[in-house]
Amino acid sequence: MSNINKPKIGHYVSQKGGFKSFTPFDLPPEGGFIISPRLYKKHEEAIRLVGKLDGITRLLPDKDFFLLMFVKKDAAYSSQIEGTKATLQDAVAASVTEEKSRLHPDVDDIVHYVEAVNYGIERTKTLPISLRLIREIHERLMTGARATQHAYPGDFRRSQNWIGGKTPHDASFVPPAPDDMHKSLSDLEKFIHAKDEYPSLIKAGLLHAQFETIHPFTDGNGRTGRILIAMYIHHAGILELPVLYLSSYFKKYQKLYYQKLQGYHDEDADIDSWLEFFLEGVAEIADSSIETCTKITALRDRDFAKMQKLGKKSAESTLEIVRKLFNQPIVGVAEITKWTGFSPQGAYNMIERLKGLKILEPLGSAEYGQKYVYADYYEIFDDTFREARAKEK
Repeated sequence: MSNINKPKIGHYVSQKGGFKSFTPFDLPPEGGFIISPRLYKKHEEAIRLVGKLDGITRLLPDKDFFLLMFVKKDAAYSSQIEGTKATLQDAVAASVTEEKSRLHPDVDDIVHYVEAVNYGIERTKTLPISLRLIREIHERLMTGARATQHAYPGDFRRSQNWIGGKTPHDASFVPPAPDDMHKSLSDLEKFIHAKDEYPSLIKAGLLHAQFETIHPFTDGNGRTGRILIAMYIHHAGILELPVLYLSSYFKKYQKLYYQKLQGYHDEDADIDSWLEFFLEGVAEIADSSIETCTKITALRDRDFAKMQKLGKKSAESTLEIVRKLFNQPIVGVAEITKWTGFSPQGAYNMIERLKGLKILEPLGSAEYGQKYVYADYYEIFDDTFREARAKEK
């Protein structure tokens, strides 16, 4: 048996406008999925690495400080999939006070994404994964954000939408009509909470593909659907700390990502192919995140040891700033002033101390509003920055 026996996951429905929309059947399809040994093996490897990642993150000191960098990285890549040109560096620098008037215009997309993920993480402490949560996350994502059309933040669409093309007639995919969409959403919510035997990560992959098939918002479906993956994996108890975000994998293989989703939502659905791609992504990102956590721990130990050589009072104040740098590794004098209550000169002196300890270094050059970066830490998350820095050495 080579795959999940290609069950029918939906059918095309003729609409009054002379086009056909695709309406998914209930999940799981009638008769259920027969999961191939090959797919089970991929799930086994993915869940092994996720379990290893969970063990490492549980041991991370100051874990809440590190989490935001994982979120910002996902925000940058997820927004880039939708055409945003802003980079991770733009995203991290967005909260630096002196830079707010000079932000890349696309960085606003990333800022909204970060806010939506942080809201979702907090909200899942009291609210299960549900249509209500999905609407609330979408509201945070799209309120005040740029949109290709009116986004109706937090509201499911009331009209037909489509993907690709100028009209539904020449679109590459037409999701279900609004009435059918609400039934599909209700079924999706039931599937999330069903007490079934499907392996957890396979279920996460099905949820994402089904959500993108339903396409319930007028705008922001891709970003909301990618946030949903992280929220489900975290809330299902697979990971204690939500550090598994797949947007960098989907961006790396963006053409393939779209192809696999297109293959999923079809009358001749290739569900197996989508799930293999998804599980390979989970394994790749989990493995990468394990390496990231290992590097973070080693760097933290190294740099905290440097501070032991300072006087007690200096060590305490410096240590507190470095802990905050794990959350916000690009700073200016204003950030240090805000964190410490120091005068601008006192904050500048602290930056000089951190430069002397080889913790901070100037980021670019500016006569006013000079930024500084915790480079050895920041480069763990940003491959482009790390490669550029290596060339300069």
